[in-house]
Amino acid sequence: MAAVARDTGIRRNNGFRRNGATALRLVAVAALYYAGAWIGLLQELVRDQVTPLWPPTGIALACLLTLGPMAWPGIALGAVAVNAPIGPSPLAVLAIVVGNTLAPICSYLLLRRVGFRPALDRLRDALVLVFLGALAGMLISATVGTAALIVSGALPVGDFWTAWSVWWTGDAMGVLVITPLLLVLHRLLRRVRLPRDVSPYRLLEAAVLLLGTAAVTLVATRTEVSLLFLVFPFLIWAALRFQLAGAAPCSLIVSVLAIAATAEGTGPFSHHALPARMVTLQAFNGSTALTALLLSAIITERNATRRQIEHVCAQLAEAVFRLAPDEPRPPEGDRKSTDRR
Repeated sequence: MAAVARDTGIRRNNGFRRNGATALRLVAVAALYYAGAWIGLLQELVRDQVTPLWPPTGIALACLLTLGPMAWPGIALGAVAVNAPIGPSPLAVLAIVVGNTLAPICSYLLLRRVGFRPALDRLRDALVLVFLGALAGMLISATVGTAALIVSGALPVGDFWTAWSVWWTGDAMGVLVITPLLLVLHRLLRRVRLPRDVSPYRLLEAAVLLLGTAAVTLVATRTEVSLLFLVFPFLIWAALRFQLAGAAPCSLIVSVLAIAATAEGTGPFSHHALPARMVTLQAFNGSTALTALLLSAIITERNATRRQIEHVCAQLAEAVFRLAPDEPRPPEGDRKSTDRR
């Protein structure tokens, strides 16, 4: 009886620990969602609630991809905390929360259906994240949320498409800009330690890249002359040299500074009405995010293919030596360096 009671107590303690860990994860997800929403609402453009970049969608999808579908209660809790104080009515808040929760879940299910890999090391992963995770999945939150505002009387019916377009593009941009960055950070945090073979020159290059991207974007978005194209060389530089780890932060910097300029009505976004500013902004942000994401995926896939070819060549050289032992054997150091690459 004592052994049975002890086993029961151990199982109960393990259950409490698992439940406690799950609760902490959900609270952390909700806190991240709320913090991202607070940052996004600083640049609202429609009814203090609709913004051209909505980070919580990217946070929610990244949490689902890393923690699994059981992260959805944390997303819903964060959505309630964000929308309850600013919603027009309880029913509208409920509808918006449902839409904001279902959209990343549907994106997650679509991505899983097509075999998406969070490492984003293939071109197809970048493409499905764009078209299924961002553009398709976020139709739900934009449609449900805008309809809720219209039905509750918070927006006139004539403003439906303006609010819907801002809502949809903001949610989609949240996925395109925030999700890749969080996936990179998650992969880095899972490592026990940072790689020791990173040269100081590479760290200096990364710092110059980030500072240069910020400086050029500030100039391009604060002058009335159209200089937005100047940011693309920096995005290409980031993708070629650092792949997603460099392209994602640079894309975020460009998008945030461009949105700030749009909200202030400065630079190339001045002297235009809200719809024209939104079209220009989202076309620019979409182009920068796609350039960074797709190019980094292409470079990563190319590097992986090159490593596979080198490995096969090393195995082939070893097989040739075994079949013809009289032939000179490749130096041991060369074989080890090839395998290490």
